[in-house]
Amino acid sequence: MQAVIGQFATLSLVLALAACGGSTGPDTNDPDGNDSNDGTTSPCSAAADPTASLSCDVQPIFSASCALSGCHAGPSPAENLDLGTGAAFGAIVNVPAVQAALMRIRPGQPDSSYLVHKIQGTQASVGGSGVRMPLGRAALSQAQIDTVRAWVSAGAPNN
Repeated sequence: MQAVIGQFATLSLVLALAACGGSTGPDTNDPDGNDSNDGTTSPCSAAADPTASLSCDVQPIFSASCALSGCHAGPSPAENLDLGTGAAFGAIVNVPAVQAALMRIRPGQPDSSYLVHKIQGTQASVGGSGVRMPLGRAALSQAQIDTVRAWVSAGAPNN
């Protein structure tokens, strides 16, 4: 019986790591930045909230596709929209969009969130302008768009 429990625990750990991208890089939530195992649990661990998370699910999308030099990061981000780690939540949630009469992110309402329209390429349908984001890069995959939508639908928590 213990062997079965041990196999189940190992499988659970593997699945939890895979769900969060299986990152082996430094723990960005480690306050001293030394990536030490201090006994704390990463917010991306199996114990974390199963709903879409800003830090575990959405921020990695922003960091890879949007929060780049010359785009939505750095000292002068485009449209004053900083999607960098630690800045994205304050820059998008309940903040009016520049190009349309919507909020950038309206918690619980992805279809009333301009950022969602920009990544879907449907910004013109809500009176917006410009092009689909990310500019000059491949469009986000449907799975990535669905992740952002799920986070917004869950109330866009700062988690």
